[in-house]
Amino acid sequence: MINISPSARTLRSPFYQSTVDDGVVSFTLYNSMFLPTGFGNPEAEYWRLKNDVSLWDVAVQRQVQLKGKNAGKLAQILSPRDISKMKIGQGKYIPLCNHSGVLINDPVLLKIDEDCYWFSIADSDVWSWARAINYERQLNVDISEPDVAPLAIQGPKSEDLAAEICGNWVRDLKYFWFRHIEIEGIPFLVARSGYSKQGGFEFYLQNKRLGTKLYNFVKEVGQKYNIGPGCPNLSERVESGLLSFGGDTDHLTNPFEVRLGNYLDLDLEGDIIGLSSLKKIYEQGPKRHQLGAIFKNKDVSNLPIFEWMAIYHQGELVGSLTNRTWSFQLEKTIGFALVSKKVHAGESVLIETEQGMKEAELVDLPFV
Repeated sequence: MINISPSARTLRSPFYQSTVDDGVVSFTLYNSMFLPTGFGNPEAEYWRLKNDVSLWDVAVQRQVQLKGKNAGKLAQILSPRDISKMKIGQGKYIPLCNHSGVLINDPVLLKIDEDCYWFSIADSDVWSWARAINYERQLNVDISEPDVAPLAIQGPKSEDLAAEICGNWVRDLKYFWFRHIEIEGIPFLVARSGYSKQGGFEFYLQNKRLGTKLYNFVKEVGQKYNIGPGCPNLSERVESGLLSFGGDTDHLTNPFEVRLGNYLDLDLEGDIIGLSSLKKIYEQGPKRHQLGAIFKNKDVSNLPIFEWMAIYHQGELVGSLTNRTWSFQLEKTIGFALVSKKVHAGESVLIETEQGMKEAELVDLPFV
């Protein structure tokens, strides 16, 4: 067994011990925190997510708080999506880009108050980025990490569970909208959101010392809904066509290449980071696009990959396989292909795997 040495650079979430008690067998590092990646039975975890309700420690979705009279102005400068009409209690999915239009994170932006916003981030340092832009523009916005840690419930029974915990009003909560609440002395923000296509909610705990209490409370109430431990599920998220920033993107990827063009507002005015470059990319057309790949042979490895795998079409290198997993629904090995616009869905390609060249068919996303 290989152990990871403890370090102040590798943080434990407020739910860490609860996941250990629930039998977690593997972690990855994400935003310098431990993210559970498995509880010993991948197929059972998959079907629990598809049929019942799964409990996830997603505290790695750390919050970048912008606070002050110019907080909304800075949030818009960072966001190539119109946030001017956002209401308090509303969230929006935002492709953050650098000045060249390259995707550098894909957070959910939450409007907490008129002078307070949270970016609930994917795996990159948005604090330093926001602070640099804030200083450059002399906006005097206070940028910090609040005392917040998200815990998710995902799956078709999660709405019934959320209604039992919070009240039937959650059934009317729109996607990415949220509301503050306190139950059993635990303050949290409940949002209809989550990293699956099975429906669900995220509880943004607002006192990390109460992590075990919240986890155990949700777990206890959820017993009648067959709740069980889980984590962002590779098979389900690939089947559903959900992007993993940093896994399915590289240092050149722009939002159009990975199906995020609908989350951009190119008619915005003002000095918004990356907007002028994004307009040029749109006018010229992106050089790559993201498709699905279905391996044709069942003897191909379905293990997750450590690095992207080269994809060839008619002897020419056309792109890369960015992830790979077994689809429990399709009963095939599948993955995402970031490939040249020269190749299209329906065409056959060869993928250079650890087992040699393997044939696959390109398809449109999502798979299911």
